[in-house]
Amino acid sequence: MQKIIVPIDFSKHSEYALEAAAALAQKHNAEILALHMLELSNALISDDDNSKQAEAVFFLKLAAQKFNDFLDKPYLKDLKITPIVKHFKVFKEVNDVAQEHKADLIVMGSHGTSGFKEIFIGSNTEKVVRHAEIPVLVVKHHPILMDFGKVVFACDFSRKAIKPYINATHLFKTLGATLHLVYVNLPGTGFQSSTEMEIKVTDFLKTADGNLDNLENVHYVNDYSIEQGILNFASTKGADLIAVATHGRKGLAHFFEGSISEDIANHSALPVMTFRI
Repeated sequence: MQKIIVPIDFSKHSEYALEAAAALAQKHNAEILALHMLELSNALISDDDNSKQAEAVFFLKLAAQKFNDFLDKPYLKDLKITPIVKHFKVFKEVNDVAQEHKADLIVMGSHGTSGFKEIFIGSNTEKVVRHAEIPVLVVKHHPILMDFGKVVFACDFSRKAIKPYINATHLFKTLGATLHLVYVNLPGTGFQSSTEMEIKVTDFLKTADGNLDNLENVHYVNDYSIEQGILNFASTKGADLIAVATHGRKGLAHFFEGSISEDIANHSALPVMTFRI
């Protein structure tokens, strides 16, 4: 892990993310890319009117000063911090910056959302998760420790899950974490017997790992929803982090099909890390 991106909006939740990133950066000698996206209109920046250009310059300087003050934290001392300011608040830009700088991880703070707002507006964190092609770590609270000793990875053991599983295995091995894979068996037509699941898991691990070394860390749970099954298992297991794969659905596909990873990121009290399928 060499570069960690932290989107900053000056809220307490983005400060939680910054402190979490600092803890990871200290352990892995990584650089933090602190990203702030201004909400300036294109008209204000490109207008030929001198007064509007002066207003844009004023806001840019004001944001830069506020940004520098925000980054003046004791826990950032001796860390390499690179401030990045973008003029517009376009959340797919976070992924663009990640690709440009070859970043390894995005860390974001989130207060979560629920009900009407969750369906029709969503949170900024959700928007980043949908576009990100690298793992996104979502934290809700002040980070006490960033020692992820026990990680629950939600998996359906399909072919599509192989890539995120391999990425998660490599990352958490670097972090010194033990990965526990969990499959949630639901009642109804999708229910699978123990024998069916054992065949599916064996094929999955042989394809992904080339062996069955992780078989002892595979768990099956029964519940009424995938989200609740994952959250209940993580609580029972005493997990430090929940990891999930995401399709990054957008637009109507996201509205009608939803995203389990976003639901978990919204409702879990534990940190959540998403891996793109």
